[in-house]
Amino acid sequence: MQCKTFKYRLYPSAAQEKLLAQVLTVCRHWYNMCLEERKLAWALEHRHVSKAEQEKTGIYYRKTFPKAKAVFSQTMQVVCDDVDKAFKAFFRRVQAGAKPGYPRFKGYRHFDSFGFKQYGAGIKVDGRRLKLFGIGRVPVRWHRPTEGTIKMARVRRTAGRWFVCLICELPDYMPLPTTGQQVGIDLNVENLLTDSTNRCVESPKHYRKAQGELRIAQRSLKRKKQGSQNRRKALRRVQRLHEHIKYQRQDLLNKEAYHYITHYDLIAVEDLQITNMVRNHHLSKSILDQGWGYFRERLTAKAVNAGRQLVFVNPAYTSQTCSHCGFRFPDLTLAVRWVKCGCGLSLARDHNAALNILNRAIGQDVSVNANVGARGHALFRSPRR
Repeated sequence: MQCKTFKYRLYPSAAQEKLLAQVLTVCRHWYNMCLEERKLAWALEHRHVSKAEQEKTGIYYRKTFPKAKAVFSQTMQVVCDDVDKAFKAFFRRVQAGAKPGYPRFKGYRHFDSFGFKQYGAGIKVDGRRLKLFGIGRVPVRWHRPTEGTIKMARVRRTAGRWFVCLICELPDYMPLPTTGQQVGIDLNVENLLTDSTNRCVESPKHYRKAQGELRIAQRSLKRKKQGSQNRRKALRRVQRLHEHIKYQRQDLLNKEAYHYITHYDLIAVEDLQITNMVRNHHLSKSILDQGWGYFRERLTAKAVNAGRQLVFVNPAYTSQTCSHCGFRFPDLTLAVRWVKCGCGLSLARDHNAALNILNRAIGQDVSVNANVGARGHALFRSPRR
């Protein structure tokens, strides 16, 4: 069995939206209270507070705080689960020697969802609407049918809009028919990607194209008075512009992931350390605008369901090595977009890198040391776009 999430847009009335916001506020206050309790218990008594203890405290909290009575009991338990997960992740990072990142208190803009841990208790589909505890029947845009059995749900507010995420349990997918094809993919800044078949996908550069509109919206936001209704409207406009850019980027990357999963049995991709790469301030905006991390995530998830083999290879010198003879070109800069080797190879730099990535994945890496067997070669420089 596997789990799959289906996201739908909610259209609450003004009264229902007010109630949803109230539930979100109560959950945020309860989250901060649980975090404060754990923090003080350790600081004063060196004692860990368990999730079960906080769930019992939540029962008393719902009885004594009037607004908390409108929140479903299991929703309060989900908040305790979220706090517990935050601390488990903190201790895991401490043990791994990474930057710990102690759990933070949540403000209004940093707490945007509440959950139901059991479908049918506090939340259920009622005809064409979604029935929520204490809120009523909320209209939903069912743009596609759900699959399997609904197990859990989470209501989320994003840029002033409300959504519900239904987590469904369904049987494992059947593997796709084999194609006998293999491909290597080179992710680069000039284009979105280039593969070993010389298929090139141009980068749409969604963020860069929207920068003019974003600049106007952000300047308008800056001029608004703090706490005013106009400032909230201007903030919502900026948020929705960023959300639109995100959806544009994800739509293209989902389509590309689907293309490679359906056409190839083995897919080789560079194992890029994106966190380290964005430290280059000259390329960081272009790298993040490509969405390499999301593309890798979608390929991984789809490959498991389709029964495809996804291989992540070491990206070192894939662009600087001849894919035919293994000669390593010295002093190859990013400005060089075409390579020509003395062995007769002459092709685009990114296509050459994609061939090297595929060779490494199937164990046919022909790279050699740059100081061994030096031969004549030529590098052609083309203007960067």
